[in-house]
Amino acid sequence: MRRGYMIVISMMVFLCLSPLVSLSGTEAPSSGDILNHVDDLFRGSSSRATMVMKVVTSHYTREMTLKAWSKGKDYSLVRILEPLKEKGTSTLKARTNIWNYLPKVKRVIKVPSSMMGGSWMGSHFTNDDLIKESRMADDYTHSITFRGIRDGQAVIDLTLIPRPDAAVVWGKVVATVRENDWTPVKIDYYGEKLGLERSLVFSDIRELDGRMLPASMRITPTDKQGEYTEVTYSEIEFDLNIEDSFFSLRTLENPGVL
Repeated sequence: MRRGYMIVISMMVFLCLSPLVSLSGTEAPSSGDILNHVDDLFRGSSSRATMVMKVVTSHYTREMTLKAWSKGKDYSLVRILEPLKEKGTSTLKARTNIWNYLPKVKRVIKVPSSMMGGSWMGSHFTNDDLIKESRMADDYTHSITFRGIRDGQAVIDLTLIPRPDAAVVWGKVVATVRENDWTPVKIDYYGEKLGLERSLVFSDIRELDGRMLPASMRITPTDKQGEYTEVTYSEIEFDLNIEDSFFSLRTLENPGVL
């Protein structure tokens, strides 16, 4: 099962002149147009990014600087740069497999299926979140359920209901995007009994590598008051020449790859 969280971006701003014009033509956008847009555009063919992840729980607050590489939906590598005591701790995803590297004991540990729902690096994201392979438009039936002004901003709500054969755990997902450019605003995830379980809020929209991105995202679980995980990108580059072989156990164990 996949607890995919959706990391997404906007592309163009000419919708400001005509909110019902799609990014690819002159017809009104469908829910599928928007979902494919937000599924595809943040990925690029490959990427390299530096980010700060802040984790706030009832027991501790911690902040980490991370370096991340990705290629398509199959490969990713994330390495902790700071704090010093955790420097080099890394996670590799290759297709549906995930490994962690612990530099203090120089051990590579494969994450078993029983641990996929566990916390990733102490955050409110799970190991399962890392192996998101699905597309929203494929795994859910979807429709536009609201278009209008909310909190002074023109937005579109899309309601997603899982298809019977989809390997997802959410009973419903509601995604909100800006109407003018489909930049994500918020995504709410509901459990099987349709109670709200967590929310992902996007902010700090700015230009990164020539694209207007929501550079910050905060995930908040509804059952843990005051807790959240916030990721903020300081830089990101898209469409780099990265070979598949880069995403290997050898690279995972090499702290010199920064």
